[in-house]
Amino acid sequence: MNNLQTVLGSGGAIGIALATALKQYTNQIRLVSRNPKKVNETDVLFSADLTNKNEVINAIKGSKIVYITVGFPYRYKVWDTTWVKFITTVIEACIASNSKLFFFDNMYMYDSNYLNGMNEETPIHPSSKKGKIRAEVANLILNKVNEGKLQALIARSADFYGPNIQNTSLLTETVFKPLHIGKKANWMGSVNFKHSFTYTPDAGKATALLGNTEDAYNQVWHLPTAANPFTGKVWIETIAKEMEVKPKYQVASKFLVKILGLFIPLMREMPEMMYQYNRDYVFDSSKFEKHFNFKPTPYLQGIKEIIKNDYK
Repeated sequence: MNNLQTVLGSGGAIGIALATALKQYTNQIRLVSRNPKKVNETDVLFSADLTNKNEVINAIKGSKIVYITVGFPYRYKVWDTTWVKFITTVIEACIASNSKLFFFDNMYMYDSNYLNGMNEETPIHPSSKKGKIRAEVANLILNKVNEGKLQALIARSADFYGPNIQNTSLLTETVFKPLHIGKKANWMGSVNFKHSFTYTPDAGKATALLGNTEDAYNQVWHLPTAANPFTGKVWIETIAKEMEVKPKYQVASKFLVKILGLFIPLMREMPEMMYQYNRDYVFDSSKFEKHFNFKPTPYLQGIKEIIKNDYK
């Protein structure tokens, strides 16, 4: 029986968390990236350049489910030339192979006036260039679903945090790492607004669960994210307390963010995303939580796990 489940972009934090969780559902897991590494003993490794159309098509062949967890370099110029071409190829290949498609998405396409309580019905009206690309990608998938040509689902995450994350989590780069080495944390915009973060092990479990749930398809889902998020100030104070260091921080203006970008690659692209930090950013995953009776990891527990895993 074919239960081959393929992860495109298997080397990142979400890809690894997903591969770990998929073991519960299948022993037929294909991990695809430039230099794939096994997560489970039975994983099949498939080396591919995901910007190469033929290699993407070959990576998808024979798959029952295809998960997109790839994180192309976080630069607008790369996204502009890569994402739409890539997703078009994936859609065509999934239709040809009769594969289900799972797209791991973010919330960049949402209207910036509706970030306090974002859910699956939040208006789509992106205010950033990257958000416009994400909206276009989601539309390409949903259009094929609406035409009845593709079984697919879109699962959205807030900014994420978790253990074993390098260079892709803003919270890791701007708070955990600097506090750990005795420097000031950097928080964009204002420390007085609430900000949700999705815990990567929860995201991996939820992605595997959704992908293997027949009636979850042809919908948008928010991945489980703890309610009542901390303000920036409380995030910094809580992390510092658990690290047993002083909660030193500076608020990063747009100018300072540009300076930080000289040293932290992730920060170079953040000026256009700073709107997410000058208002409450609260992610609602109650649809998922109720449907699957799933309780997201509390923030304090997530912080403790990260420190235990990465900073001891």
